[in-house]
Amino acid sequence: MALASETKEVIVLKQTQKKDFPYVMKSLFAGGVAGMCSKTTVAPLDRIKILLQAHNKHYTNFGVFSGLAEIVKRESFFALYKGNGAQMVRVFPYAAIQFTSFEFYKTLLGSILGNGSHIGKFVAGSSAGVTAVTITYPLDTIRARLAFQVTGEHVYNGIIHTAKSIIQNEGGVKALYRGFVPTLCGMVPYAGLTFFCFESIKKFCLKTLPTWFSKPSDKDSGGAVLTIPAKLLCGGLSGALAQCVSYPLDVTRRRMQLSSMDNNAKYGHGMIKTLVTVYRTDGITNGLYRGMSINFIRAVPMVAVSFSTYELMKQTLHLDTGVDS
Repeated sequence: MALASETKEVIVLKQTQKKDFPYVMKSLFAGGVAGMCSKTTVAPLDRIKILLQAHNKHYTNFGVFSGLAEIVKRESFFALYKGNGAQMVRVFPYAAIQFTSFEFYKTLLGSILGNGSHIGKFVAGSSAGVTAVTITYPLDTIRARLAFQVTGEHVYNGIIHTAKSIIQNEGGVKALYRGFVPTLCGMVPYAGLTFFCFESIKKFCLKTLPTWFSKPSDKDSGGAVLTIPAKLLCGGLSGALAQCVSYPLDVTRRRMQLSSMDNNAKYGHGMIKTLVTVYRTDGITNGLYRGMSINFIRAVPMVAVSFSTYELMKQTLHLDTGVDS
């Protein structure tokens, strides 16, 4: 009994550990590394997704794999990673802020609604996504512009040149936030569902199927952590489910971001008008859900690698990864 009491006291101390400056910096670093690993893993799929979503004239008649092959043939192998430099500049602070703010919001809402609250987890995930995307959105616009370019038809020559050109020629800093409203509208269900689903599936695996999906650990408050295959499974399922809900708004965002390029001028006049124009012009399958097959292919490994890396980094850096009570 005394040993059990001491164990409980240790668990409580870990669960309520002060989130001091070193802790926050470790959490930011863990999230940043997770984001960079996940985005680099699916960078080629991200590029073909952008080209298909915005109907680039050179890739209109291609599918996922034929489009990837055409990029290599038309441009080069390294063109598969075009725009990934801007992506890395964006994704480290984005993922760092998202994961760290999620931990903050989860703790805050947990103290109000209880650690097991499903609403709290959803709101924490949504708030984390909104926080991260608001701070880093201009870099997403820049990355999309760079990724949409085809070799031999370059308009922009790097991150700084792209930013300067957009600001000077398209109405100032606000042009860097074109497509921001549909991004926010899509981020709430996407980030909320992603984190909610991951936390829920993770908790289910740890509590219901510990023999299959967990291994003992003395570095976290729950006494057990997910195995790497279980992390990948939880992350992959979470990403796939969340994408189904928010995808049309992702298409809308891309059309608005790229409205000044190619033949996309009709898509730069507000979220609702762009959404309606996409639907009327291209329909549901070839418009609002254009590139969705790519999204499923990329979402599963992307989210799986992201959450798995984050969980591993937290364990490596001795951050608390215990399952909620």
